[in-house]
Amino acid sequence: MNAIKEENSKVFLLLLLGMLTAFGPFVTDMYLPSLPSMIDYFSTSSSMVQLGLTTSMIGLALGQIFFGPLSDKYGRRPLLLVSIVLFMISTMLCLFVPDIYSFVTLRLIQGIAGAGGIVISRSISTDKFSGKELAKMLAMIGAINGVAPVAAPVIGGLLTGTVGWKGIFVILLLLGILLWIGCIRFKESLPIEKRSKTGVVATFRSFGTIVRNGRFMLYVLQLAFAQGILFAYIASSPFIIQQHYGFSPLAFSICFAVNAIAIGTAAAISVKFRKTEYGTLTGCVGMLVLSILMMVALYSQCNFWTYELLMFTLLFMMGLTFTTSTTLAMDCERQYSGAASALLGALCFAAGGIVSPLVGLGDILISTGITFIICAICSLLCALGAVRRTIVKVVKVSRI
Repeated sequence: MNAIKEENSKVFLLLLLGMLTAFGPFVTDMYLPSLPSMIDYFSTSSSMVQLGLTTSMIGLALGQIFFGPLSDKYGRRPLLLVSIVLFMISTMLCLFVPDIYSFVTLRLIQGIAGAGGIVISRSISTDKFSGKELAKMLAMIGAINGVAPVAAPVIGGLLTGTVGWKGIFVILLLLGILLWIGCIRFKESLPIEKRSKTGVVATFRSFGTIVRNGRFMLYVLQLAFAQGILFAYIASSPFIIQQHYGFSPLAFSICFAVNAIAIGTAAAISVKFRKTEYGTLTGCVGMLVLSILMMVALYSQCNFWTYELLMFTLLFMMGLTFTTSTTLAMDCERQYSGAASALLGALCFAAGGIVSPLVGLGDILISTGITFIICAICSLLCALGAVRRTIVKVVKVSRI
């Protein structure tokens, strides 16, 4: 009976893991509608303001590499609490920054802190669930990972006109406090006897084994390039929708909300494919076709409704790959699932960090279209390579 009392309820875990999964995207994206106004506040350029988005995503990548393996050694709860406290401190300091350089630096720390919730939530799911329950939990996490980066700016856009960018960061601080309370109530999911017994350095050596798993890496890279499309959209859309098309922050948020529906719907539909690989390939082919059409439309100075329709369909195709490729990747690397989860998340956010400032170079319409096409081509090539390796493995097993 005592052991049962020490367990968190399934409902509590669903709520906590859902919030932790959305935590990182909210850190990076909630202030997006404020980007144009921050140019005036800091008296700087759009590329410099977008650098704050880049550093936060680099932090999300680095933080997952750090928190994932260490949580295998020291447990999930202690690392969660450390990450949340670090986030609250860095967020509070963001409110008092004197210049854009200090802001960009603190955004890096914010990203590192936010990474803990993302990577550890996947590890907790593996600790607590198995079979169909685990598949459902990973599907939920995959859907949130797809929807949260688009939903966060919606909330931010609704609030920007009232509270400004500093008010957004106050709300993020309150969110951090709420998560800290939830993590205090969380009961450790990784028993001491199941934790890594190796030293800290040896714990990180598992990355070498994972990187040599070609099929896993190809699925991860496919996801990373798909994330490149997502973050190219996230970084460019405030300027395209508000400055090029002349819409208000509220209208911008409504567009984001509509597009979030596309990603969420695609994530739900993706589990209906007869084979998981079909979902990934369908999404990748669709991304390439839609990226080419988007490039032509942007180059031709298309109207807003053409842009929005193409963007909605492109994000839908991209959403098909999120759950399917995550499932396929994690299925390739079960032995080191914690480190695998960290590497997957790190490369995806690193891709976002690299891509985001590129759309601000030159004409944002052209640079955005070119970025979409390059990411879509690379994503499709990686998916084809991964599926080919899967077929070869199946044939070898059947012959045995």
